[in-house]
Amino acid sequence: MVSPRQSWPNSGPAVSSDGNLGGPQGRTRNDRTRETDGSGASSAERRTAAGQKLAGALKASGYAFGVFTPGGSVRLASERVSEDYIELSLDTSGDAPVVLGHVSRARGRRIIETERPIATGPIADLSEHQVLDFFLKELEPFVER
Repeated sequence: MVSPRQSWPNSGPAVSSDGNLGGPQGRTRNDRTRETDGSGASSAERRTAAGQKLAGALKASGYAFGVFTPGGSVRLASERVSEDYIELSLDTSGDAPVVLGHVSRARGRRIIETERPIATGPIADLSEHQVLDFFLKELEPFVER
């Protein structure tokens, strides 16, 4: 019988019962994921809270925006044009996790999309103020129409 951390001869890297690769690379990736889970949860709460505050203020001013949380991200979306939204998501594909801002704007038949990190440094240091600054800057084209 093969133990969960062993692999069959010539079958590739060992995989543990939880699906992580064995060895230093697997542990490093697993450690990064655990760190992200710890800091990402409070970061997600800050992103969601900022989006909800902003959506409430926009609705009070006559702009129909709602907050949605598809797949762990936070999306401030127009309720009138489905292609108009600002989304924040956690990208763990690189060496260090980063919060990415993704903006989609419809202009006639064209859709203009941009994506960039909203802050540098550890995710745990991301403040609600930084999240609001990002949302406000990216909202300008939506409310100027």
